Amino acid sequence: MQAADFIKKWEAAELKERSASQAHFLDLCALLGIEDPVSADPKGDWFTFERGASKTSGGEGWADVWRKGCFAWEYKGKKKDLDKAFDQLLQYSIALENPPLLIVSDMTRIRIQTNWTNTVQQVHEITTPDLLDASKRDLLRACFTDPESLRPAKTRQALTEEAAQKFASLAQRLRERGHDPETVAHFVNRLVFCMFAEDVDLLPNKMFQKMLELCQKDPTEFQPFAKDLFAAMQSGGRVGFEKVEWFNGGLFDDDTALPLEKDDLADLLAAAKLDWSEIDPSILGTLFERGLDPDKRSQLGAHYTDRDKIMQIVNPVVVEPLLAEWAEVKGQIEAALSKAESAKSRSARTKAEKEAERLHAAFLERLRGFRVLDPACGSGNFLYLSLLALKDIEHRTNLEAEALGLPRGFPTIGPECVKGIELNPYAAELARVSVWVGEIQWMRRNGFDAARNPILRPLGTIENRDAVLAPDGSKADWPDADVVVGNPPFLGVYKRLSELGEDYNAALTKAWPEVSGATDLVVYWVAKAWQMIEEGTLTAAGLVTTNSIRGGANRETLKPIVSNGEIFEAWSDEEWTVEGAAVRVSMICFGNRIDRAPKLNGLPVKEIYSDLSASDGGIDLTRASRLNENKRVAFLGTKKGGPFDLDGATARAFIAMPTNPNGKRNAEVIHRRFTGTDLARRFEDRWVIDFGHGVSEGDAALFEGPFQHVLEHVKPIRDKNRREWRRIHYWLHSETAPGLRAAVLGRPRFIATPRVAKYRLYSWLHEGASLDDGAIGIGRDDDTSFGILHSKFHELWALRMGTFLGKGNDPRYTPSTTFETFPFPEGLTPDIPATDYADDPRAQKIAEAAAELNRLRENWLNPPDLVDKVPEVVEGYPDRLIPKDDKAAKELKKRTLTNLYNARPAWLDHAHKKLGEAVAEAYGWGDDWRDGKLTDDEILARLFRLNQERAAKQ
Repeated sequence: MQAADFIKKWEAAELKERSASQAHFLDLCALLGIEDPVSADPKGDWFTFERGASKTSGGEGWADVWRKGCFAWEYKGKKKDLDKAFDQLLQYSIALENPPLLIVSDMTRIRIQTNWTNTVQQVHEITTPDLLDASKRDLLRACFTDPESLRPAKTRQALTEEAAQKFASLAQRLRERGHDPETVAHFVNRLVFCMFAEDVDLLPNKMFQKMLELCQKDPTEFQPFAKDLFAAMQSGGRVGFEKVEWFNGGLFDDDTALPLEKDDLADLLAAAKLDWSEIDPSILGTLFERGLDPDKRSQLGAHYTDRDKIMQIVNPVVVEPLLAEWAEVKGQIEAALSKAESAKSRSARTKAEKEAERLHAAFLERLRGFRVLDPACGSGNFLYLSLLALKDIEHRTNLEAEALGLPRGFPTIGPECVKGIELNPYAAELARVSVWVGEIQWMRRNGFDAARNPILRPLGTIENRDAVLAPDGSKADWPDADVVVGNPPFLGVYKRLSELGEDYNAALTKAWPEVSGATDLVVYWVAKAWQMIEEGTLTAAGLVTTNSIRGGANRETLKPIVSNGEIFEAWSDEEWTVEGAAVRVSMICFGNRIDRAPKLNGLPVKEIYSDLSASDGGIDLTRASRLNENKRVAFLGTKKGGPFDLDGATARAFIAMPTNPNGKRNAEVIHRRFTGTDLARRFEDRWVIDFGHGVSEGDAALFEGPFQHVLEHVKPIRDKNRREWRRIHYWLHSETAPGLRAAVLGRPRFIATPRVAKYRLYSWLHEGASLDDGAIGIGRDDDTSFGILHSKFHELWALRMGTFLGKGNDPRYTPSTTFETFPFPEGLTPDIPATDYADDPRAQKIAEAAAELNRLRENWLNPPDLVDKVPEVVEGYPDRLIPKDDKAAKELKKRTLTNLYNARPAWLDHAHKKLGEAVAEAYGWGDDWRDGKLTDDEILARLFRLNQERAAKQ
């Protein structure tokens, strides 16, 4: 068919919708060179007329034409209301598998609207005469063959970012003029909602934008105009001749408006011209919170968490269980309707139909009563997506029930189904705005009108308060809910102390005796959720936590969950965004045991352990015990708590000073300092003043030069410290590591390893070395111990027993969970003096391999042709290694332990394999090592059995 023939035929046609629609579509297919539905898909699986189901309530389908993955198409008679046709398609889009294009036509007009969920919707309209234009025909053909080409370029995220940036500038200017930050935030939220409301036709005739245009010439008119509008939105009324609906909800609780200047109004008008109907609430709150909260403005351009990540929690905790319930109810409805069809009497038929209706109504009532709580809701991302999920489920059940022949249902679930607790007042109000916007958008996207009287339902369910401590210092209560979801605050134990203060942390410890004070803050949310699950007031929880939840004191909170309940879904290590920065997290969904296979990192497993691992062999390493034979050996270094550091020149000058009045040289309190970074890379020429543990002020003062340095540089800072002990004992490091000092005392050297590093590396340090708290010192001086620790056996154990930290997701080593639980070979344990096993052939073979590994590494790190050795000023210290020239210095910067292990040359691999074989023989597993039988899982299983055997004898 030619375009002219098509136009002539359909411009003149006066046929009714039912008799004309299929003929019109078949002619279009012929015009576009597209195979028609009957020819292309005789079974109607992917391209068909009347897609849907016959319904006793009337009608034969949900769409007049449907093409899978392309479009749903609805016809109306000539000059009929295409908006109604579009609303009909929207209401059934879920049942139609959410096609990317929704098309409506009255035979003379074809309107194509994009329907991708994460883009700004676009509308293309083609009239019958337009089909003479080849480009219009190509556009229509693309709906069949390449719908992706119609995907809008602008995403909802980009639109939302643009809007947030404009309002951040306005909020900053208002604060600079002296307005209270919370008043500014409340005012700006009103402006935001007004722009959204007029773009979804809840404020009529672009009245807000027109008001801004009127005020451009005289900005003083804005404040009285805005007050009139806000007053009308408070309870309903009129502004001039325009009727304004009742909004309120707490957002429009009075008529307060701030005065604006010319530049403010210009920015507002530019913002008002954006399409606010498509703003994305899943990031709206986050972006606006950064703009409205003075403390977070610097994060405005930073990353935010996308909705797919949030749904990794919402799906298993909210969506999947409710859909499983519905599948069971739906089966019962189908059985009841089947019984009705086969009934022999009218009364029996009616009874069966009523039972089907009752089942559906009961499930809808269950949904309406379902409550989701986010007890750290921030600006509402989890609440918004949870509300949408509940509304989607309700809508789906209504559509599926209608397809079975039950009366048509309409949406009733609203914002009251989500509850929140949030400490930040800016975020709490933005959470309410996000939920309101999301509710209205969902209704419009699915073809329904927004709620009325009021438009904004009060959201007192989102509370502005502390979620873990009540005002009286007791444990805070949470409101009743079915499930908990959310992303509680990420503060490690050290940041907890520095940012929340001693008083708050003391109150936490008192209110929560079941939680160790040495945990991350997020643990309190996990503990509270589990407590409510055990009490029966919650069914499940899904929380984003620090990935250190898998180890140490943090993991203790997960152990009772695994013992008495279940982690039914988890992601052990995922990227997340916190305060605009990328971090690594663990995501855990837990509750009472359920009848479905748990999933770890998206894959089914038999059981998820408290370290968020799983093993088909059934080895739960979290049950490993700390062994007495390993205790009092490994410790963290000191935490300085002030600028005790010295550069090399200053340190050597102090050491060269004359003997002090106490008859001692400064070398006793001036030490080479090693950080975790030094141990993972290269040793820097770093020094520190360290008077030791338990040294009095008077004794410290006898070291004149170093003490004077501390008085001038350290004391002014320590005088401001929150902790009384640190203020008083300003001359001592804030954590003096007495355990480490005792463990290395009298040893010419000791082993050190970074606390957090990409690889598990060990180095020898001289007895006079000072270690910081980014490293761990191990009080052993024999090559055998060094070799066992540097073997594959301990490396695997440390990786599984430790946790991971930071964006780089580097393994973290701890004296307790990774060292003290590790079962050394029998007879070579850390409680035995090295001299006692010096003649043991097993020990000698390990020592030989370990010494060779260390020698080869040192030769690579500091080759003699690149360095000169200079005796250190302190007698007995290792020689200083000085680059021979600038070229050597440049080369040496590349020669770090981490770079060496990144490259892992053949010689290094051979040295580690030789060491591994020696350690395997010490365990009695040499033959299995050589035969390749010692897989990683097998090694861990054997080590775990050794741990359990020894723990049982303690």
